Amino acid sequence: MFIPTILKEIDTVLRQVEENQLQDIALQLQKANRIFVIGEGRSGLMAKSFAMRLMHLGATVYVVGETITPSIASGDLLVAISGSGTTKNVVWTAEKSRSLGCSVIAMTTNPESALAGVSTEILHVPAATKYRRENELKTIQPLGSLFDQCAHIIFDALCLHFSALNEVDHTAVFGRHSNLE
Repeated sequence: MFIPTILKEIDTVLRQVEENQLQDIALQLQKANRIFVIGEGRSGLMAKSFAMRLMHLGATVYVVGETITPSIASGDLLVAISGSGTTKNVVWTAEKSRSLGCSVIAMTTNPESALAGVSTEILHVPAATKYRRENELKTIQPLGSLFDQCAHIIFDALCLHFSALNEVDHTAVFGRHSNLE
């Protein structure tokens, strides 16, 4: 009973995301010296999942806040995810990255947010957040579940575009998968 409704909600959001923009972002990811990702809470989990997929595809990628993450520098790219676009640590990291000459791609529901304002590109995901702003899509799901689900699928689509650009096949990806499990 709930699954068809959830799938319909996801479909409604994803139909509004431009595939051409995803191709452009994949090209930016390819051209970046290194890729850094940041998000908090469940958005942070989506960011970490994205970073793992990019690593499997051969990208040099780091998760902001991890102990082995190096300093970011000009020529690097930050992917910052925040449903509201107001998460303080995510916004601050985007501001700092821009001040160091980095590109910042924001994934958010709010193209008017502080995060969007400091970013070089906005990947607008028109899903509901925990704040339930007046202009947000209605959802049966709690908090930002719809945003998180759509973010995960969009990140996987970006990885497919990135993989195609770099001609990475399943064998190469599997070769980078953890063998310590």
